Amino acid sequence: MPFPPFSRASVRRRSLLASAAGVALLAGCSSAPDPAARSSALSAADRARARAARDSAALAERYAEVIAAHPGLAERLRPLRAEVLRHVQAFGGASGAPGSASGSASASASSPESASASVTPSASGAVPSSASGSPSASGSASASASAGASSVPEDPKAALKGLATAERNLADRRAEALLDLPGESARLMASVAAAGAVHAYLLTEGGK
Repeated sequence: MPFPPFSRASVRRRSLLASAAGVALLAGCSSAPDPAARSSALSAADRARARAARDSAALAERYAEVIAAHPGLAERLRPLRAEVLRHVQAFGGASGAPGSASGSASASASSPESASASVTPSASGAVPSSASGSPSASGSASASASAGASSVPEDPKAALKGLATAERNLADRRAEALLDLPGESARLMASVAAAGAVHAYLLTEGGK
């Protein structure tokens, strides 16, 4: 019994299907994420967040020193310092009480998924409840703030100008750093940078 002749259309269709399957397989292999690259990106983001937490903790310490040197500025500065402490927490650091010198920032930053807390610039200077801290931490911390107050300018306006400059410089550095960060970390860095710019404005123009 003679076999039926192969149809050219049938052969062509089989060839096209085989080619399509091969292309799909290659595409799947090429689009697979590189575990090493992903790990490197996460590690860089963690380092950036840890550095940001330390920077905010140092800024909160500076606020405490100015408050200790110029008690008349306390009412104006405490809400801003409380927000800076909130930034420390958002970046994965540990903060102290708003009325004391800041606690040291944790060297390890939390993962981008775990630190999704919203940090927005507050022109009103409302003190967030999450930054209230424990009053028991104010004893020894207040002593360290008093010790650092000797480096604060005697002129209150000069002290405010120094804080504004520190806020502005830190905001500028963060605006540059966020360009190299992935998703959630970049959004957090941008939000905190914007808050720092608002603080700089309030410290200079807000009191006029």
